[in-house]
Amino acid sequence: MVAQLDTPSVNSTLSVASPIAGLVQVFTSSYRNFFTNVMAQALRIAGQGTSVLVVQFLKGGIRQGYERPMQLGQNLDWIRCDLPRCIDTPQLDDTENEALQKLWQHTQQVVFEGKYSLVVLDELSLAINFGLIPEQEVLAFLAKRPSHIDIILTGPEMPKSLLDVADQITEIRRSHSP
Repeated sequence: MVAQLDTPSVNSTLSVASPIAGLVQVFTSSYRNFFTNVMAQALRIAGQGTSVLVVQFLKGGIRQGYERPMQLGQNLDWIRCDLPRCIDTPQLDDTENEALQKLWQHTQQVVFEGKYSLVVLDELSLAINFGLIPEQEVLAFLAKRPSHIDIILTGPEMPKSLLDVADQITEIRRSHSP
């Protein structure tokens, strides 16, 4: 006896009983050189055909603002703050603060448009702790984002309020002294 399989036709649509909810993931560490782990995950996901945005809030220096994203393959856009230097202090001049705020506004806009399925917000905790991006704005952003979008937050000293809304927290630590 041969079992007959019901195969979907080319013009049929696949219906999912319930949409898959996006996650808020936090990657944190007391030191700052763990970005390669997060970037490897973003590249892997983009390589599988998912649209990914990587935003580095405190990195600058290479004219890679939101108007000129670096594109890694077809599915990964990578943007930085459009500044001639990296931000390592809470004291910014007006031009630097404006560039950071434009990047934050652009990030929120493209997330709300649903353009990307995964968004990495690198060193967001430092931007919050420096007082450059208000913690309450980030919480409101996470609450209002389209429910299917995954968000990865990175940085040391992640505020407790963000840890409280995270679905997954990964703390990266050294297992031995160098």
